[in-house]
Amino acid sequence: MEPEAKPQFAAGVWVVIPAYNEGAQLPSVVRSVLQHGYQVVVVDDGSAEEASLKLSTANAHVCRHLVNLGQGAALQTGIRYALSAGADYIVTFDADGQHCADEISRVVEPLLDDSCDIVLGSRFIEGGSAIGISTSKNFVLRCAIIFSRLASGLPLTDTHNGFRAMSRKAASAISITQNGMAHATQILTEISRNKLRMKEVPVTITYTEYSIQKGQRLSNAFNIAWESVMEMFKK
Repeated sequence: MEPEAKPQFAAGVWVVIPAYNEGAQLPSVVRSVLQHGYQVVVVDDGSAEEASLKLSTANAHVCRHLVNLGQGAALQTGIRYALSAGADYIVTFDADGQHCADEISRVVEPLLDDSCDIVLGSRFIEGGSAIGISTSKNFVLRCAIIFSRLASGLPLTDTHNGFRAMSRKAASAISITQNGMAHATQILTEISRNKLRMKEVPVTITYTEYSIQKGQRLSNAFNIAWESVMEMFKK
């Protein structure tokens, strides 16, 4: 089978991958993105396995936090790095294999004609899919959607989905100060605050035994919600 043709706009796309002790999955995730011609910056958020992380990402840019700060902080570091390197478009992409690199072009495409500033992936709209999602996870995410709509005022169908793309303008406007997982809600409130044009596109999220083990505990949803509420009162 011949390799898939690389998108003409690929050179201007930087994919930011926050990683914390993801050595087992990270090499294949990085390779899957690189083969499409995108630039990749991996942000090692204080992983204990620094040596293997650097070895596995030899063809990617690597930033490293000396201590674990949280996914929000890792994303902010990666976005700033990509902007300083001249990125036209920035994609945020998980390191655990839940996202599909083949869909990056779909997520970036609405930005190309300047019809929107930021694109959010959704597993819950027509064409999207959540493969292997548990009933409890699905319930918590559905509740989070309601909360995020109230917090941001945006007509969302999905939330806490790390697969998103933004123009240089949007990436420069959004400020992530929530170091932990509440950054996802903060990004939404930043979209609203900066009056950025948003669009959702369908994406596939695949839950594997590895990603479920690495993912957030459902009990932590209450901590995330509390941090998000506190962020709302700062508006």
